[in-house]
Amino acid sequence: MAHPTVHLRDVAPQPRFMASWERLRHKEAHWLVEMIAEMFGVFLYVYSGTGATAAFIIGSVTGQPLGSLFTIGFAYAIGIVLAVTLCGSTSGGHFHPAVTIVSVIFKGFPIGKAARYIFAQILGCYLTCLIVYVQWKDLITAAEAVLQEKGVYATLMFSPDGPGGIFANFLLPGANLYRALLNEFMTDVVIGLAICGCLDPTNYMIPPAVAPWLIGFTYSVAIWGFSPTSVAANTARDLGGRFMALTIWGKEAAGGPYAAISALTNIPAMVVAVLIYEFFLGSSTRTLAPSHIDYLRAHKKYYEDNNLAPEGYLAALGTDKDATCSGPFDANDVMEVVSKNV
Repeated sequence: MAHPTVHLRDVAPQPRFMASWERLRHKEAHWLVEMIAEMFGVFLYVYSGTGATAAFIIGSVTGQPLGSLFTIGFAYAIGIVLAVTLCGSTSGGHFHPAVTIVSVIFKGFPIGKAARYIFAQILGCYLTCLIVYVQWKDLITAAEAVLQEKGVYATLMFSPDGPGGIFANFLLPGANLYRALLNEFMTDVVIGLAICGCLDPTNYMIPPAVAPWLIGFTYSVAIWGFSPTSVAANTARDLGGRFMALTIWGKEAAGGPYAAISALTNIPAMVVAVLIYEFFLGSSTRTLAPSHIDYLRAHKKYYEDNNLAPEGYLAALGTDKDATCSGPFDANDVMEVVSKNV
């Protein structure tokens, strides 16, 4: 049975100034709103995870247990869920330069828009790390004093076990770079496969409401199982944190040769994950899951009402009057338009 289209403004009228802002936002400032959504999404998951990391590392250094690897994994998972559920509908929920880059390569995502997204993602992480640093500054200073008193400041300060490791990624002294590269690459491929599965509208096993949780806890698995070897998993998280650490502590926080591995490995890993999924796991001959159809139709209606999409956007889903009907459509048409414009 078809349901009428009901806008939020129909049941909860807005103040005049908010209505005026929405008109401006959709006509002239939508690009800015998308960037802010990407920044806030990165803020949410970095703020969640970095806070838990700070508690674990500071507690370990000062001898006052304040957390564990498990709390860090859960914190990042919840942060990713918050990012996707609160900000994803505005920007498409990339929050990850590798996701943006593969969207350009495989889905026709506009290059100029991709550049804006990546800038916003890295800036979002940088600002978040600065905020967390200010919040934890007294305890970070105390931890640095403990390391100096024990005579291990030079060894541990900029390592996964030191205060610098709260914000930037480092290897333990003497760790093998090649094994670190393999660890990063394989972990990032697994994360990429999870993201691909969640973005596949023909995947009946993963409705849109489940996707944030699956992606979040895939990151948790990476942290629980492979972060002791060091895992970055996201260029924005790595570069934003690295730039922040350089701002506070100078070139000592540069990270050496490992910095390139932690910042860049996830990008080719994501490309490989997409290739694996597209060649072996996905299929354009499958039909879209009903939950994904409802999600895409709501998205289509929003974009049409606000003139944010070209004529024919998601035309395979039918007209608004058919919003809850199950008329025939072609999954290829839907995904081609979604990937290019969302």
